[in-house]
Amino acid sequence: MPAMTSFPPPSAAAAPVLPDVPERIAFLAAPTDVARHEFDRLTRRYGNCHPGEADVVVCLGGDGFMLETLRVVLEQNLTVPVYGMNCGSVGFLMNPMLEDSLPQRLTTTQAATLHPLRMKARTMQGDTHEALALNDVFLFRQTRQAAKIRVDVDDLVRMPELICDGALLSTPAGSTAYNLSAHGPIVPLSGNLLPLTPICPFRPRRWRGALLPSTARVGFTILEPEKRPVAAVADSIEIRDVVSVQIHEDRTLAVTVLFDPGQTLSERITAEQFSA
Repeated sequence: MPAMTSFPPPSAAAAPVLPDVPERIAFLAAPTDVARHEFDRLTRRYGNCHPGEADVVVCLGGDGFMLETLRVVLEQNLTVPVYGMNCGSVGFLMNPMLEDSLPQRLTTTQAATLHPLRMKARTMQGDTHEALALNDVFLFRQTRQAAKIRVDVDDLVRMPELICDGALLSTPAGSTAYNLSAHGPIVPLSGNLLPLTPICPFRPRRWRGALLPSTARVGFTILEPEKRPVAAVADSIEIRDVVSVQIHEDRTLAVTVLFDPGQTLSERITAEQFSA
């Protein structure tokens, strides 16, 4: 099967999502030699089926391919849970690559339910683009000049002018990714919060961002867009030359991600706060 291209406040499930040993597994592999090698081995041993007919999707790759797979599951309105096996580098959303007794191990997994951010971006050309993001939506400058951005929350102007390299709005699941690298706060999955974090702010220089309720609707308006062009990115979807971006958490959409016992997403996010 060819590789596929890319879900709330998330929460861990107490009961197993797969109480019975799954008979129909859909394997999806990233376009790398390691992932394709594991795909060949696992499908020879356990078979393969289409994601729409599967009891579980097993994603072979890294965090980037996992996000692409989750987006496909969302966009195709599938209810199948997704279990990641790490063939990449960091693998924050993934589980170890262990081939033996995979169907039996899947019955012991625990779940996190994720809701995506929905981005609606309008460009200088007048086009409108929509995309989903499970990690974050971020804006960044396209040229050597800093961006100038107005920040609205629930239709109220909260910052008339932010001069910066960019800004991002993160999900709780994505708060340990780009958001953390930009010195934003880590948010527990059960926190019902969305971190809003500036990227290299120049003015106001000491502003470190805000924690917003998950119901917030965030708007970015680009000031001087022709002189200071800005791009918007929803996970892996990039839109150039935007003039305005609207973002909110879409609670009507959800995807279930599976983790080995003791390695739930909530535990990983907590542990990240105590790492060096």
